[in-house]
Amino acid sequence: MDIIPAIDLKGGKCVRLRQGRDDATTEYSDDPVAVAEAWARQGAQRLHVVNLDGAFGRSSGNLDILRRIAERVDVRIQYGGGLRSLDAMEEVFSAGAGKAVVGTVAVEDPTLLRDAVRGFGEAKIIVALDAVGGKVATRGWQHMSGESVHDLARRLFAMGIREILYTDIERDGMMTGPDLETLNELAGIGLNVIASGGVSSLEDVLRIQALGQRLITGVIVGKALYEGRIDLKELLSTVRGRE
Repeated sequence: MDIIPAIDLKGGKCVRLRQGRDDATTEYSDDPVAVAEAWARQGAQRLHVVNLDGAFGRSSGNLDILRRIAERVDVRIQYGGGLRSLDAMEEVFSAGAGKAVVGTVAVEDPTLLRDAVRGFGEAKIIVALDAVGGKVATRGWQHMSGESVHDLARRLFAMGIREILYTDIERDGMMTGPDLETLNELAGIGLNVIASGGVSSLEDVLRIQALGQRLITGVIVGKALYEGRIDLKELLSTVRGRE
């Protein structure tokens, strides 16, 4: 199970949001490349980089930050935020990301999602399922689709998607613990699942690991790392020692 530090980009800075709200931002660094290097030095083998400006429909220079991170650190990078065309995904891969994280297109344009899987391969596409009350949200978590997380996950599996990222928006940035029940159910569908939202301690990660679901392949950790509640080296060592 990968431990995946989050690097959320807004206005060229490394930030975290509370419950996905654009107006509830905490800035942690004005040098995201240095942050990526720090996580890599501590043993991270995968990074989750998010273009929050793109998710909220704003232009930005965050693709250049991705490019510089990819040049400076030898880790796998997944990148998402506002990727709603094949050209946008191609730019992400060209900039150094190994996987593109898409969300809105899974609900609004399934044909585009199928084209992305065919064109780039299923291993390069992660679909983000961001939910409030079990319902999927889109467009930077600002719009509710009305579709349940479980129904969309089953539809994605039938479509050929093999990896999803599940976030309980109400837990994100709140450090209230992960949604273990839904993570367990999603893994049961047959999808590889990355857990996100609410992780506040080493114990939270171990509770996810204790589910015993081999298809829960990663856990994204954000605010708890930035605020020193989790030591990345200790977490990596503990998780690997229990595998």
